Formats: sequence, structure tokens, C-alpha cells
Amino acid sequence: MRSWHTSFAGMLVVALLSTASAGAQTGPIRLGVLTDMSSLYADNGGPGSVIAAQMAVEDFGGSVLGRKIEVIAGDHQNKADIGSTIARRWIDQDGVEAILDVPNSAVALAVQGITRERKKILLATGAATSRLTGDQCSPTGIHWTYDTYALSQGTTKAISRLGAKSWFFLSADYALGAQLEADSRAVIAATGGKVVGAVKHPVNTPDFSSFLLQAQASNADVIALANAGGDFINAVKQASEFGVIGKQKLAGLIVFIADIESLGLQSAQGLLLSSAFYWDLNDQTRDWSKRFIARHQKVPTMIHAGTYGAVAHYLKAVEKAGTLDGPVVAKQMRELPVNDFMTTNGKIRADGRLVRDMYLFRVKSPQDSKYRFDDYTLLATIPGDEAFRPMEEGGCPFLKTQ
Repeated sequence: MRSWHTSFAGMLVVALLSTASAGAQTGPIRLGVLTDMSSLYADNGGPGSVIAAQMAVEDFGGSVLGRKIEVIAGDHQNKADIGSTIARRWIDQDGVEAILDVPNSAVALAVQGITRERKKILLATGAATSRLTGDQCSPTGIHWTYDTYALSQGTTKAISRLGAKSWFFLSADYALGAQLEADSRAVIAATGGKVVGAVKHPVNTPDFSSFLLQAQASNADVIALANAGGDFINAVKQASEFGVIGKQKLAGLIVFIADIESLGLQSAQGLLLSSAFYWDLNDQTRDWSKRFIARHQKVPTMIHAGTYGAVAHYLKAVEKAGTLDGPVVAKQMRELPVNDFMTTNGKIRADGRLVRDMYLFRVKSPQDSKYRFDDYTLLATIPGDEAFRPMEEGGCPFLKTQ
């Protein structure tokens, strides 16, 4: 009798596992937007990234491989431990196949370590650090929108060509600020410039007065802001109040149109910046942006546009590969050319870097702006092969084994 019970219990376990396995194969395919929903990067990624991902899913048709696609969201609060906890839960318990966005380079590096280990896809559309395709690269990681190398190449080179020789760095004290400053220093040295000083500030700093006083005292031609979001906005506002602007050039090394909208053209006019996207570039960018604005009531940033593009490309690769297996899908993503409203014939390299054109802009004056969100003047298009670091210089370790 006991053996019958044991046998029945074993059969029940097998049946339950089979049912769970079948459910996993027929349930929704989940994509997780891991972002900053409420703090200093929320306007640049945040709820807008969730909307962009949903738009891409809807435009794809809402399903792939016979299964519905579901977008879920999580707030990493700009903390690597919180981001890592969410990523592990999503992958291990919630059936998330790909994680997107991840603004905040420290969080992105931590999450890429997890997705690399679990063989899941990371579409880093919001993170900046070039280490994601360098020493911390991943076979299943795709760095989509921009990176610290490309941003420093565009902005720092342009300002150097205008005659700037001496620089002072005001950098956020975490992975983004460190890498942005390091990549910019390399450009400055190559163009014959000199860094005369630098100071680091904590993330989400309300008072930049002591840092700006040090920058002023340096008499540098340029004060380079290696920070983003709310930190960048506060630094520019306070620099204006201190009378820094005009006496010294202020350079934003990672600037989003949401930042410019928050600052206003009166405060931001004349600022030089690099970007992967501007809503008013052409008919395609305008058409998509109008749809986004109708949903979100805000102008799309390059992160929002990049998130849409990355999700659309991922779903194409899943459909073509016929599987959700991370390494297989990542390989397929690298083989397919990237074409959408913001990218023409883009190519994802073996190290995971999407190579696409970047743009150099100058912020318009209030007098030059003719309509809502008419914020930028295009100065130059930087070809992708020039904008992004050569793959052989990145130090991606898994390339050595291929």
C-alpha cells in the first residue's frame, strides 16, 4: 500500500511539473523595463521607456512565437543592490526573457553580470558606461543607444576645435561620471588640451556651490559636467546663478532634451551636446515622436527612442530564430541589420555595441525656437565608425575565445 502511495505521489509531482512546464511555454513572454521611475533620471527614461517598449510591442502585433508579449516595469532607485534583486527575481521567478533600459551605469553593470550568468538578454538602452562593451561585456548584452565614448568624442572634440585648451571636470561620483570623465580626458589629451582640475559630487546633489567655486577658481576654459538628469539640471541652474556661464564655457557631456525642457532655453541656450536622437530630425522621427507625445505628453529622449528600437529588433530576432534562448537570440540580433526611424543600416558588433550615427547639436536661443520642443540646431552628423570606440580597443574578454 505504501509503495502505491509513493508511486502515486511521484506521478503527481511529474504531472505538476509537466503542467508548469507547459504553462511556461504558453504563458506571456515578459520583457522587463528596469528603470528610474521617480528620481533624477525618471524624465530621461522612467515611465517614458515603459511606454516606448509598449509601443514597440503593439507595432509588432502583440505576440511572437504564438505567445502574447507582456511589458512589466521595475524601479531600481539608482541602487545596484535593488536593481540586482529585481533582475534576479524577474529571471528566476517571473519568466522575464529580456531586461531593458537600466539608466545608471552602476546598476547596468551589476545587471549585465546577472544576465550574462543566466544567459538572458540585456538591452542597455539607458546606461552610458562604455565598460558594457569593454571589460564587462557579455555575449547576451546589447549596448544600444549611446555610450560615454561616443558622447565624449562628439562634444569634447567639437569644443576643442573651437579653441578650448583647459578643462575642469565636475563629475558624478559613480560609474557614469568616472567613465565619462576618463573617455573625455583621452580626447582632450589627443587634441592637445589640458585638464587643470576635477571634483566629484555625490549622486542627487542639491547644492553645487562649493564644486562650482572650485571650477571658477581654476580659470579653465571649459567646465565639463560629467553627470546627468537632475544633477546636470541643478549644476547648470546654479552655474547660471553664480555667473559662470559667459566667463567660462559650460559643456554637458550627457544631455537629454528632457533636461533642456526643464532648464528652459534661456538658461540652456548655446550649450553644445551629442545625442543619438532628436525628435525633429526628419519625417520618420517626427511621425514616431508625435505618437509618443500623444501617449506620454512629453518629448521623447534618445533613451525612449532607443528602447523602442531595441524591443522591435529583439522581437524580430526572436521570430527569425524561432526560440527565446538568450545566446541564440543575441546572435540573431547581431546578424540582422538595424533599421528603424532613428537608425539606418545599424550593425551590432560581436562585443554588443550597436554602431549607428551620432549627432552634434547646439541648443537654440528662445528667439530662434519657432514651435514647441524646437530646441536644437544640428551642427554635424558623426558616422558610427567614428563615434564609437573601435572594438579591438575595448578589451572585451569573450572576444578572445571566439
